[in-house]
Parts: sequence; structure tokens; C-alpha cells
Amino acid sequence: MARIAGVNIPTAKRVPVALTYVTGIGPSSARSICDAVGIDPARRVNELSDSDVLKLREHIDENYTVEGDLRRETQMNIKRLMDLGCYRGLRHRRNLPVRGQRTHTNARTRKGPAKAIAGKKK
Repeated sequence: MARIAGVNIPTAKRVPVALTYVTGIGPSSARSICDAVGIDPARRVNELSDSDVLKLREHIDENYTVEGDLRRETQMNIKRLMDLGCYRGLRHRRNLPVRGQRTHTNARTRKGPAKAIAGKKK
């Protein structure tokens, strides 16, 4: 089983598809990683040698921010907005949509399940 950036990637899948299981690597960057390392995109992970996996791991470590580091960076950016007290930070703090969506109706994913308001029914 190949382990890249702390993630066990699936062995039966093609290399570019398996690389997308790592947070921070999408389909296009997975293809560019395969090109840079010189691995045929049609090969499967279980067909890779240990040296190929090592090349992949080293290339990803030096060129991409992935997994824990990426999550930490995202959380720090959100915390920075909240500490500044800017509009986006306030929206994050109140668990409301940040990017201008309406909240009169919808926004249930962000706001959570609907709460009944007492005395509303007539």
C-alpha cells in the first residue's frame, strides 16, 4: 500500500486518480505531478516500484502544500479574518454564509437545522 503525505492511497486505481485522495491535489495537479516525475498516467498504483513512489512523495513534499499543512493554513486564514473583525470574519464567527448568499430563505447547511419560533402560528 502506497502512503503519500500521510494518506494511504488506493492501490487498484490509476496514479492520477489515486493522487486526488490527498487533500490539496486535484485532477490537473495530479496529471502535472505524473508528467514531472515521468510516470505514465495509465499505470496503476500497485504497478509502481518503491522508487517511483519515493519520487512521487519527494516531488509532492517540495512543490505542494498538502494535508495537515494546508488545513492549518486555511484555519489560520479564517482565524486572521475573525481577529481583524472584517465583514468576512464576522460572518465566519456567526456561522453565516460568507460569500454574499441570501439567508432569508436557504442557507440551511451553514445555519443548521431550522429552529421553531414560539408564537408564530396564527
